[in-house]
Amino acid sequence: MAVRIALQCSEADASLILSEDNTAARLLSRPGEAIYNDANGLIEGNSPFQIVWLDDDARERYLEEIQNLARKRQLPPQPLVIFEGNAPSELSENTELWKYASGAIPPAAAPTIWLGDSVAIKEPTHLVLRRQAGANLAIVGQDETLAASMFCAALVSLAAQLPRARNPAGLTPIAAGQSVTDPSAGSRPRLYFLDGSLDGTPAAASLADTLAMLPLEVRIGRWRDSAPFLQELQAELQRRSATTDSAPPWFLFIFALHRFRDLRRAEDDYGFGLDSSRPASPALLLNELLRDGPLLGMHTFLWCDTLTNLQRTLDRAAFRELNFRIALQMSANDSSNFLDSPLASRLGPCRAYFYSEEQAKLEKFRPYGPPDPDWLRRLAQSLALQNQR
Repeated sequence: MAVRIALQCSEADASLILSEDNTAARLLSRPGEAIYNDANGLIEGNSPFQIVWLDDDARERYLEEIQNLARKRQLPPQPLVIFEGNAPSELSENTELWKYASGAIPPAAAPTIWLGDSVAIKEPTHLVLRRQAGANLAIVGQDETLAASMFCAALVSLAAQLPRARNPAGLTPIAAGQSVTDPSAGSRPRLYFLDGSLDGTPAAASLADTLAMLPLEVRIGRWRDSAPFLQELQAELQRRSATTDSAPPWFLFIFALHRFRDLRRAEDDYGFGLDSSRPASPALLLNELLRDGPLLGMHTFLWCDTLTNLQRTLDRAAFRELNFRIALQMSANDSSNFLDSPLASRLGPCRAYFYSEEQAKLEKFRPYGPPDPDWLRRLAQSLALQNQR
């Protein structure tokens, strides 16, 4: 923080506010006397000054005039923003998300995925899923709870904006044996979730709570389900490629990609695409989906613990189709290969970098923490009310 203002305080507090060798604030004696410093607290930036005095009557009068002006201009009151640097941000405080969930504003054609609060005075960090090449997201880092929380935020974002299935209980299972080519199956948004979380962990609990409230068509699978899920997605991808009809968005979430051995590329696979002479492996189907899916409204979300494990699954061509990337704390080398910058090696707890190739920007933010179960229930009730209208 370049600009710092210190009033009279103890020597210990002065060194925290300004810098370790700048304790000048302890010498202040007059009421209203302060030090203005615009040199990151360095002693050469000290500028003593006297604060302007306002008596209580004048202060109340000015505050009342400000309130009257806000009412006259019909400016809605904004919630107080408190920055807590060592804690995850709260998804429940995202007012834009709640506007969609309550029906206050209609959903846009391209859904917005909120990820966390920016480390700046601006709107929450987010991405917009348009039907364009590379519209996939990869999260890399070893904080499983934080990764699960961002997956939960993405799921809730989709639930608030996509056309919903009329099922007040939330989860809409897909009937066993229902083909992806059935007319009733392909007319609505659908979500496939491959859950690699470990039982009994906070990540598994938050994902289960969130998936249970989704008023969308959802298929949930574990490690053994990767092949049938990807075969269904590949069939839908081929169907969409062969027609000009518009189709609703479909989404594939893979949590803990490093735990899905079936999705690792074979050692003799050099990324030349599908070979018609042999059945396609799940790894090849995933790479094909990343390359061709987004243009047809089929988007993929991945979390992997390390960049090395991610590269064991994706070939170079598919890796380039990850236009949206989130890096948690990692080595400088991995950060440079993943973000083209070593900055992720300097991240502390509850911090991440979001990279958007579309906007060519790197943004530091605080990811959302696990959603509160009570808030999820209120959200599900609001979505159910919207369904009944």
